[in-house]
Amino acid sequence: MPMRDYIILSLETHMFFARIMKEHALFLEAGFPCCEKDCIEQASNFRRKFEEFLRDVVKISDGNLHESVLNSNELITQFTLPAEQKTEDLSGIPIDSKISKMTMELHHGCRREENRVLTRQVICLNERALKLLNDFICFKEHLLCRVNSGQLFTSNYPLLIEHITREARLYRNIVENLMTNKRIHYYKLYETEVFWNQIMMEHAWFIRGLLDPSQVELIKTADQFSKDYAKLIETACQQERCANVLTEKTLEKTLKYRDFKAAGTKGILDCEIASIILPLLADHVLREANHYIRILETGRTR
Repeated sequence: MPMRDYIILSLETHMFFARIMKEHALFLEAGFPCCEKDCIEQASNFRRKFEEFLRDVVKISDGNLHESVLNSNELITQFTLPAEQKTEDLSGIPIDSKISKMTMELHHGCRREENRVLTRQVICLNERALKLLNDFICFKEHLLCRVNSGQLFTSNYPLLIEHITREARLYRNIVENLMTNKRIHYYKLYETEVFWNQIMMEHAWFIRGLLDPSQVELIKTADQFSKDYAKLIETACQQERCANVLTEKTLEKTLKYRDFKAAGTKGILDCEIASIILPLLADHVLREANHYIRILETGRTR
């Protein structure tokens, strides 16, 4: 892989996934009962470490990201800053919103000159991310084991813990491939669609389950999205790698789903939707939809 591609792909990967990871840690931290002091402290520690890591990534990312990534709203949306502030107010968990403000000020660019200092910085970031991810995945797996064996209570669904563990494993796999100099792009669109369609389906399940029972129409809409993605997964398994037509259907569905998530995020922030969904969780799943849309649009053009 050309060194410039290595730098850009590494930074783009961390800009998206490190934020996702720090929010995973926050959601776990917020979900433990006050008697689980050790779990709360461990989750808090991971949140701080990923926050520090993301801050360091942002500092060297200006001019080193593709325009499509910065314009995709996968790194930050119009709702991210108010969602962070509201979530901090509601949960009492501190969130460094300066990182989001720094992200908003980033410029795209793909400078071609050799920069050994930047290369070394990115190599160190990848090594650091891998170590942090290995520890975080172990923590999540241990939590899920304790929850499933009745040793631990959390307000987070067991499936949500499994869900966020899968996302962490995907992040780790990408970093490992970067570190072994394998070319990373979304040419394996079939495998990518199967993974993210399952993520989107499970988002719909979580939204459906976290909405107040009075939100009948929103619950019906979320349930329909879950069924739509289940059909897409089934079709993908049947068609295997003949994914061109499927990609168009998936993109069309995910664009509509993104709009549903955006409206939901705004409604939660404006206190117009009754739920037990943290505002930052709503923005979190919106950014993941935006990320998936960029993958689909990029894959479609190749």
